[in-house]
Amino acid sequence: MIVDKSIFRKRLVEGSSTDNPTANDGTAAGRVARPESKQMSAMKIFAMLLLSLPALATLTMFYNGSVSAPDEIGHGFVEARVIEQTIAARDSSSNTTNVSDDDLRLDDLLPSGFDAKSCLSRIQSTSYRKKSPFPPSPHLISKLRSYEARHKRCGPGTKSYKAASLNLKSKSGSGSGSWFGSGECKYIVWIAYSGLGNRILTIASAFLYALLTDRVLLVEHGSKSDLADLFCEPFPGTSWLLPDKFPVRTKFDKLGHASPECFGHMLKHKAFDNATSDPAFVYVDLVHDYNDHDKKFFCDEDHALVKNVEWLVVRSDNYFVPSLFLMATFREELFRMFPAKVTVFHHLGRYLFHPTNQVWGLVTRFYDAYLAGADERIGIQVRTFYNGPGPFQFVMEQIQACIQQETLIPDVANDVKLVPKSRKTKAVLVTSLIGDYSEKLKARYWLNPTSSGEVIGVHQPSHEGFQLTDQSLVHNRKAWAEMYLLSLMDRLVTSAWSTFGYVAQGLGGLRPLILYKSDNMTVPRPPCGRGMSMEPCFHAPPFYDCRLRRGADTGAMDEHVRHCEDVSWGLKVVDPNKF
Repeated sequence: MIVDKSIFRKRLVEGSSTDNPTANDGTAAGRVARPESKQMSAMKIFAMLLLSLPALATLTMFYNGSVSAPDEIGHGFVEARVIEQTIAARDSSSNTTNVSDDDLRLDDLLPSGFDAKSCLSRIQSTSYRKKSPFPPSPHLISKLRSYEARHKRCGPGTKSYKAASLNLKSKSGSGSGSWFGSGECKYIVWIAYSGLGNRILTIASAFLYALLTDRVLLVEHGSKSDLADLFCEPFPGTSWLLPDKFPVRTKFDKLGHASPECFGHMLKHKAFDNATSDPAFVYVDLVHDYNDHDKKFFCDEDHALVKNVEWLVVRSDNYFVPSLFLMATFREELFRMFPAKVTVFHHLGRYLFHPTNQVWGLVTRFYDAYLAGADERIGIQVRTFYNGPGPFQFVMEQIQACIQQETLIPDVANDVKLVPKSRKTKAVLVTSLIGDYSEKLKARYWLNPTSSGEVIGVHQPSHEGFQLTDQSLVHNRKAWAEMYLLSLMDRLVTSAWSTFGYVAQGLGGLRPLILYKSDNMTVPRPPCGRGMSMEPCFHAPPFYDCRLRRGADTGAMDEHVRHCEDVSWGLKVVDPNKF
């Protein structure tokens, strides 16, 4: 039926006085609405709906992201607009209609009590990620709930925190007194250091240490760390951000191996035996170049010296979890928390790291536009550690060799006539600082059909050229979004030595294929291999037998801790029955 809109416009004009509190004649009688039939009222409503359709359509396109925003600095990743309605393109209610509360909370891994709109990723991620085959243990859940209560009791703004801070300030000013606190709360302060992947891994390590030692974790933010812009607050009703006016914050940049507060320095000079010269806090240096005395932090007998220290300050660029597994002090508790030993970062990462609404907008817009409709999603993370920015031809050849070896993507067809018909699609997500590798893959599968007839789409969110960890907030948003996107893939290829890849595989619960590092700028044979576990690698572990007090191969001391596939001297947590 064709409707003449002019008829409805005319009726609206004729009946306009009924919606006006004063009639045209200005009389009292004119101010009383004229009675109309029910049919006329229905026609008016229908007409108003017709006239509003164009405006509604425009608004819908805007809020659903159909209207494209300009590319961010020409690098291909649409910048998140900090408008709550725009970021929430997928309304949380529609996104979780068929998802149970248990699924939303990841089998009770996540606490309740958060405002959904303040962190959309916390509830919407279940619509993008497959359910984990690794349920958290009841003991881990219990430890997390206990920790949350402790953080709420001891965190910033509480009486306990104020008392502990005042105690720290007074000791720091006087340079004497005991570092043992008189309150119920003990703390570990994480100092921002290194790239974003390293930071994520070290925060997870520090948090595990806090769980094991009944401490409260506080993380540095501000000029050298943009955590508040990247991650939602993980603990309900409180904050994990170190307050700006933390008493000894100005000392952080000066802390090092020779600092009087340094654990290794104190151990070397037997300062723990001298109660009259106790520092205000103990600094734990776990950076890759730490010395032999610093490394004794992972020895049970030496570690016991800091058991009751009120304030520990730690700086690290390492995922030091494997060394905690080698300590008798923590072994039993770790086994109870993680019956599946290889799930440490998988569980702690999903618990701690939820993209803020700004970053979540980047993730969902890219996923919905390029990855959502594929039958299978494959992630390829390319990071090289060679002189020069690249691209390197041998790296491209290595990627193609790995793809063919593992049959990740069908090879191109030699004879177009023999290509079978197929509606199956595969989306390939490539993340790299440069765009050449993805462009070559894209050209290969655009110019040629696959032998199976499958359609291959190759997509890369950004290509920044250089790592800009401490120079660009937008750069870190993109990096975090790309790590998260990689973790949503069905199959994953990562680069050796890369913490970027470690984060993605851990969050996704994926045993990746690892592109081995070349020693001579040629394609390694084999080009890639399956990782022993989804756990990250500890790149700089101690080689020391704490019990015998002598050098030892720590990769051969426990069946659950082995040398890494990509870093031969590194350590990672494994399941000896799964490789």
